[in-house]
Amino acid sequence: MARGRTRARIRRSHLYTFACLRPSTVEGDEPHSIQGPGYSRLVHCNASHLHKKKPLKYSSNYISTTRYNVITFLPKAFFEQFRRVANIYFLVAAICSLFVFSPFTPVSMIAPLAFVLGVSMAKEAIEDWRRFIQDLKVNARKASVHKGGGVFGRKQWRKIRVGDVVKVEKDKFFPADLLLLSSSYEDGLCYVETMNLDGETNLKVKRSLEVTLPLDSDESFKDFAGVIRCEDPNPSLYTFVGNLEYDRQIYPLDPGQILLRDSKLRNTAYIYGVVIFAGQDSKVMQNSTKSPSKRSSVEKKMDRIIYVLLTTLLAVSIVSSMGFFIQTKYQMPDWWYLEPQSPQFCYDPDQAAASGFCHFITALMLYGYLIPISLYVSIELVKFLQAIFINQDINMYDEESGIPAQARTSNLNEELGQVDTVLSDKTGTLTCNQMDFLKCSIAGTAFGVRASEVEIAAAKQMAIDSEEQESNASSHLGASEIKLERVVTSADAKGLKPSIKGFSFEDNRLMGGNWMKEHNADMILLFLRILAVCHAAIPEVNEETGDFTYEAESPDEIAFLVAAREFGFEFVRRTQSSVFVRERYPSSGNPVEREYKILNLLDFTSKRKRMSVIVRDENGQIMLMCKGADSIIFERLAKNGRMYEESTTRHLNEYGEAGLRTLALAYKPLDEAEYTAWNNEFVKAKTSIGVDREAMLEKVSDMMERELILVGATAVEDKLQKGVPQCIDKLAQAGLKIWVLTGDKMETAINIGFACSLLRQGMKQICISAMNDDTNQDVKKTSLLFVTHQAVKEDISMQITNASQMIKLEKDPHAAFALIIDGKSLVYALEDDMKHQFLRLAVDCASVICCRVSPKQKALVTRLVKEGTGKTTLAIGDGANDVGMIQEADIGVGISGVEGMQAVMASDFAIAQFRFLERLLVVHGHWCYKRITHMICYFFYKNIAFGLTFFYFEAVTGFSGQSIYDDWYMILFNVFVTSIPVISLGVFEQDVSSEICLQFPALYQQGPRNLFFNWHKILGMMFNGLIASVIIFSFNVLLFAEQAFRSGGQTADMAVVGTTMFTCIVWVVNCQIALSMSHFTWFQHIFIWGSIAFWYLSLFIYGMLSRSTPAMSTRSFYWWIILVVTVTCNLVYFLHISIQRSFFPMDHHIIQEIKYSKRDVQDKRMWTRERSKARQETKIGFTARVEAKIRHLKGRLQKKQSILGTHHAAATAR
Repeated sequence: MARGRTRARIRRSHLYTFACLRPSTVEGDEPHSIQGPGYSRLVHCNASHLHKKKPLKYSSNYISTTRYNVITFLPKAFFEQFRRVANIYFLVAAICSLFVFSPFTPVSMIAPLAFVLGVSMAKEAIEDWRRFIQDLKVNARKASVHKGGGVFGRKQWRKIRVGDVVKVEKDKFFPADLLLLSSSYEDGLCYVETMNLDGETNLKVKRSLEVTLPLDSDESFKDFAGVIRCEDPNPSLYTFVGNLEYDRQIYPLDPGQILLRDSKLRNTAYIYGVVIFAGQDSKVMQNSTKSPSKRSSVEKKMDRIIYVLLTTLLAVSIVSSMGFFIQTKYQMPDWWYLEPQSPQFCYDPDQAAASGFCHFITALMLYGYLIPISLYVSIELVKFLQAIFINQDINMYDEESGIPAQARTSNLNEELGQVDTVLSDKTGTLTCNQMDFLKCSIAGTAFGVRASEVEIAAAKQMAIDSEEQESNASSHLGASEIKLERVVTSADAKGLKPSIKGFSFEDNRLMGGNWMKEHNADMILLFLRILAVCHAAIPEVNEETGDFTYEAESPDEIAFLVAAREFGFEFVRRTQSSVFVRERYPSSGNPVEREYKILNLLDFTSKRKRMSVIVRDENGQIMLMCKGADSIIFERLAKNGRMYEESTTRHLNEYGEAGLRTLALAYKPLDEAEYTAWNNEFVKAKTSIGVDREAMLEKVSDMMERELILVGATAVEDKLQKGVPQCIDKLAQAGLKIWVLTGDKMETAINIGFACSLLRQGMKQICISAMNDDTNQDVKKTSLLFVTHQAVKEDISMQITNASQMIKLEKDPHAAFALIIDGKSLVYALEDDMKHQFLRLAVDCASVICCRVSPKQKALVTRLVKEGTGKTTLAIGDGANDVGMIQEADIGVGISGVEGMQAVMASDFAIAQFRFLERLLVVHGHWCYKRITHMICYFFYKNIAFGLTFFYFEAVTGFSGQSIYDDWYMILFNVFVTSIPVISLGVFEQDVSSEICLQFPALYQQGPRNLFFNWHKILGMMFNGLIASVIIFSFNVLLFAEQAFRSGGQTADMAVVGTTMFTCIVWVVNCQIALSMSHFTWFQHIFIWGSIAFWYLSLFIYGMLSRSTPAMSTRSFYWWIILVVTVTCNLVYFLHISIQRSFFPMDHHIIQEIKYSKRDVQDKRMWTRERSKARQETKIGFTARVEAKIRHLKGRLQKKQSILGTHHAAATAR
C-alpha cells in the first residue's frame, strides 16, 4: 500500500497527449437526456437495501452456467432422451407390452428402457453438477464492500447488490459493472486489463469524475449518497449512457468511468466503485448465451440409420402381417386343432383384416431387436469412460498450474476426431503476452546471434532434407550452407537458457560494456538511451532485493526497458516531469544517474503507429526520440538521416523472416527557438475544446515528427504459449484449417500470425477494411457523413470479389494467401447477401485472421463457418469474450488459465494450454472417433444378425407371432453377453499408439473424411449381419430338422433349437469383435471370453431354476453346430479384411504392418520417409514456413550454380 501511495503522487493523466480522457473542462457538459424506453434504471449509491424490493429490485450478483436446475431437470432431461427416435420407439413398445397381443412380458420391455434412460439421465446430472460446482467457486469469491459507517468488510460476490460501494485492489477482478469513483492516483485514474472481454492485452485507462475524487478513503464513504440514472442492461461493451446526481448537481457519465465485470485492475493500488449492473445484468453476462445442447454429427447420423432400421422394421412387419392375414383368412379355418378356446379377434378368420393389424403390432414388437436399445446406454457409458481417460492423461497435465485436461461433457468425444476448422482467440490462448528482446540493428550493423524458433526449425528440417538428396553436386553445395546454418542455430539452441524474463539477447559485442569498443559507439549510446527514455512505463522497486520491475501498457516497452538495463542503462525513477536513468560505463566504476526532463510525450496510438518523447538532457540539449513501425519512421526520415536505411531495411526483412516483431528507432535534435514555437502550437491544440481537438493534436505532432535521423531497429520475439507453433504445425499437417478471431488491432494480430507461423514471408496478404480502423473517432464521424452505408458495403464487396479473382488467376502452386479482415468490414461481410461470398474467399485462403471483432462477431463468424461449410468447427478461447463462439461452435474448448473461468464454464472441454489441443484432437479425437463409429457399426451388425432370425422363424411357422427365444435370453443379449465386449472395444481399442498418431498426423483425416461411418461402411456391416443371420438360422434349422437329438430318438424341439441358435449368435458376434480389434489388453480378453462364459453360466443357473431348459452339453452335435456356424460366419468377415489389407490397405494398416514387422527399427530411412509422406499438404505452420525457406535457399543455390557454370563455360571458351 505504501508503494501505491508513493506512485500516486504522479498525476498520470498529465503524461498522455492523445489520452482517452477528456479535458477536465468537459465535465461541465450538459447531462444526458435519460428518458424513454431502454433508460429506466435507477441506482441509489451506497444504499443497496433500497434495491431489495420492487420496483427497484434488480438481478443479484449470482451467476449460473448450468443447463438444468431442480425444477427443470426432469422435463429437460426427458426431452433430451426422447429426441432420440429409438427411445420413442421403445417407449411405444413398452406401452404395447401391457396388452394381450404382446409377444413379450412387460418386464422384458420396460426394464431395459428404464435402465437406458436412467443411466443417460444420471450422466447428464453428474456433468451438470460439475458446472454447478464451478459456478459456486466463482460466486464464492470475495470482495471488499462498504458495510456502513465508513467500514469495509469482505463479502462473497453472489451477495453483492446494485448500489453497493466496492473496493477492488490491484490485480483483482471487478465483481460487477462499477462506476469508478476514485483510485489510488490523485486524479482518479486507473489501468484496466480487458483481456477477458475483448482480447486486448494493452491496458485501458479509466478516469473518475473530478467531483468524486475526494472519496479516496474508507472513511469518506460514511455519509456518501448519490443517484445514478442510466441505460437498462444491454450487451454493448463499448457504450454507456447515464447521469450521476451528486451533491445537488447532475454529471454526465460515459464508458470512460465504467469498469466491467471480469476485467482486472492493473498498475493501480486500489479503486472505489459503485455497482450499477450485477450478475446476469452485467455486460459480460449479457454477451453470453445459454448453454446449448450439442449433439455430435455421428449421433445425428445414427438417428438417420435408426430411421433406416425403423423403415426395415416396418417393411418386415408389413410382410409378416400380410402373411398372417393370408394364413388367418384362407388356411386357419382348416387348422381346427389350432382354434383358440375363447375366440379372439386377433385370430378370427371372419375378421382377418383386424387380425392382420393386430399381428402388425405384435411384429413391430417381435422384430424390435433390429433396433439396438442398449446402443445408447452403451455409448453413454463408453463416452463417460473415454472422458475419464482424457481427464487422466498425464500428457495433458500442466505442471506449472497443476491443472489437468477436463472433458466437461462426454457427448462430443467422437466429434473431436472430425474437426475441420479451428477458430481460436489470440490473447491468453496463443500468446502469454510476453516479449523477449532478441536482436537489434544499430547504425547498419546487426547484433544478436541467438536464433529464433523459426530459424532453428528451418535449420533442422534442411539438415534432414539434405541427407535425402540424391545429387552429389547439389548435395555438396547445399550441405555446406545448411551445415553453417545448423552450427549457428544449434549453438544458440544449446546455449544457456535465458534466466532474465524479457531478454534473450546474446552478443558479446554489446554485453558487458563492450559496445564502447565498437566504431559506432556514439550511435549505440544514443540507441540505448532511446530504449531507456522513450516510453511511458513506471518502475517499481522490490524492497527486499532492490531490483526494479516495470509496468507498462505494452509488453514491448517492458522488453525494451529490460534490454536497456542489461546493456547498462537502467530506468530507475519517474517524476511528474523527469525520467532518471542509471548509466553504467566500464571506464568508470560507479553508475551515473542522469536526469532527462520530459517536455512532451506523444504517446502511441493505433493510428499513429509510433510514440515520441521530447527531452532535455543535463547539458540543456533538446532532442526528440521516436520509435515506431518501420514504414512510418522511414517515410519521416530527413535526407541526411537515411545513411543506414538500406542495411537496416535488409536486417528488418531478415528479422521478419525469423518471425520477430520489429520497430525502428530515430531521433531529431532541436534548438530552443524551434521547440518553443512548436510547443506554443501544441499547448494551444491540447487545451482546445471541441470535436477538432484530436485532429489538431495529430497535425501539430506530425509537424514535429519529421526530418528524423535513423538510429536502428529492434527485434523482439513475441512469446507464444509453450508449444503453440508446434501445435499449429501439427494441426496443419493433420489437415485442419485455423482461423484467429481477436479483439486486438490488425498490426498486433499480424505479428502474432507471423510468430505462430499462420503467416510467413512471401505469403500474399489480403487485407479487407471498410475504413482505416486507426482513424480517430472524430474523423470517423466526419467521414461517415460523406460515405453512405451502401457505398461502404459495395466497397467491401468489391474488395472480396477482387481478392477471389486474384486467387483464381494465381498460377504458382506454392502461392499462399492470408485473409485479414477487421471488425468494421465484418459488419458488412456477415450480412445475408454477402456472407457466403466472404466465406468462399476465406475457405480459399490458407489462413484467416479477423481483427477488432466483438464477442458477438466471434459467434457470428463461427456460425457462418459451421453452417456455410457444413463441417465440424472447434472454437478455443480463455476469456469471457470467447464464450459466444465457444457455445456456437460444434465443440467449445476453454483454456483454464489465470484469466477467469467464463470460457471454461461455457466449454465442452477444458485444457490448461493451447498446445494440449494437439493431443486432444490428434490422439484422443482420432481414437474416440474410430472407437465410437466401430462400436456403432458393430451394434447394428449384431442386432441385425440377431433380429432377423425372428423373421425367418416367423416365415417357417406360419407367422404365428411366436418367439423362438426365451424372454430372459433376450434380456441377457442386450445387457450382458454382447454389450460388455463392445464397451471394451469403445474404451480400449487403438488402431495405432498415441506416439504414432503424433508422428503420422495425416491419420487424423480419416475422421473429417468420415471413412469409418459412411453409408458404404454402415451398409456393409448391415449386410454382414444379414449374411450371419441367414447362416445361423439355416444351419440350425436344416441340421436339426432330420436329426435325432434326444436319446429316445426324438428330434429337437423349439427350446433346443432356440437355445442352440442363441448360443451360436453369442459365439459369432463375440468372435467377430475379437477379429476386428487391433489392440488387445487383458480387459478385452476378460470381457469377450468372459461374456461367452457368462452365457453358459447363466444358461446353467436358469436351467437349474426353471427346469425347462434342455440338457444339451452332453450332445456332441450341439457343439459341432456351434463350431461350424461360428467358423462359417466369421470366415466371410475374415476374407473381407484379408483382401482389404492385402490389396486395398488404409494408412493405419500400412503402419500396423511396419510396426508388427519392426521395420521402423530395422530401416530408419524408410520410417522417416513414410513419416514425411504422412503429412497433409499445408501452407501454414512451421513446416510450410521451413519448406518455403528451403525453396528460397535452393533457388539461391541454383542461381549460384548457374553463375558458376556460366563462368566455367566462359573460361573454357577462352
